Amino acid sequence: MTVTDWLLDGDPAIRWQVLSDLQNASSEEVKAERSRVELEGWGARLLELEDADGLWDGGACFPASYRGGEPGQPWTATMHTLQTLQLCGLDPASASAARMISLVAENGRWEHDGQRYFDGEVEPCINGRTIETGVHFGIDVSPIVERLLEERLDDGGWNCEVENGSVRSSFDTTINVLDGLAEFERAAGGSTAVREAIRGGEEYLLERGLFRRKRTGEVVDAVYLDFAFPYYWHYDVLRALDYFRSSAAGRDPRMTEAVDLVREKQQPDGRWLLDRIHPGRVHFDLEEVGQPSRWNTLRALRVLDWWDRP
Repeated sequence: MTVTDWLLDGDPAIRWQVLSDLQNASSEEVKAERSRVELEGWGARLLELEDADGLWDGGACFPASYRGGEPGQPWTATMHTLQTLQLCGLDPASASAARMISLVAENGRWEHDGQRYFDGEVEPCINGRTIETGVHFGIDVSPIVERLLEERLDDGGWNCEVENGSVRSSFDTTINVLDGLAEFERAAGGSTAVREAIRGGEEYLLERGLFRRKRTGEVVDAVYLDFAFPYYWHYDVLRALDYFRSSAAGRDPRMTEAVDLVREKQQPDGRWLLDRIHPGRVHFDLEEVGQPSRWNTLRALRVLDWWDRP
């Protein structure tokens, strides 16, 4: 069995992206496979866990039952589940998506201060993800975009720790904001200010080779070299490269070391392993740490295909 055959033997969430990103299948074939996300596999399982009010586990960022003291952060609340459904490719035009997003808009409230879900919160990393989800599912989130444009730091990126005195950007926060702004630009055409903010955030990452400190060249965090899925708010090299692949930024020589890391992690059988699952309560495991990962293999192959293209 080839690696592509193995990928196509997986969940509909994987199969439609293989057809689209690796095999250049017809739009009709891709659409037909993508429609199965709503009805089968991981996407259907997540939708079945939705509460009657449209939320998951009773909360926006945290489950209603969360009182602290758990290992890691719980990932079962609405924001993380919506992100996973988006990554799986739930069709925004599907009946499930339309029902889900209208209920989240009506009933979702952030734990911070009871803000309405698609009005956003105060942390840029949360707001970046809210923009990405909102745009994907057809919600106007332009006020949150304007807020993030004003919150960009002098070095080009963003940091959720500004309220605690930080004046330097964070890899984790910046990638979440970039994902949101890039989705907004693709859908709405963006503006000069949005494009400048995106380029500034991208330059922040590129100046650091996607994982090194600008001043010393040291690896910022060894976790960034592990390929995790789902990644939630966490940064890693594969997530960053997959962002650049899908963005309008193009290839940049400063990504070379990061691309080499992806190549080095390929196993002799042509697949990539799941290096890490970020600790915390989950609805169910998608894959097993240390085992071949369809998510990482799909993403790594499409990154390398993009990078190696003449």
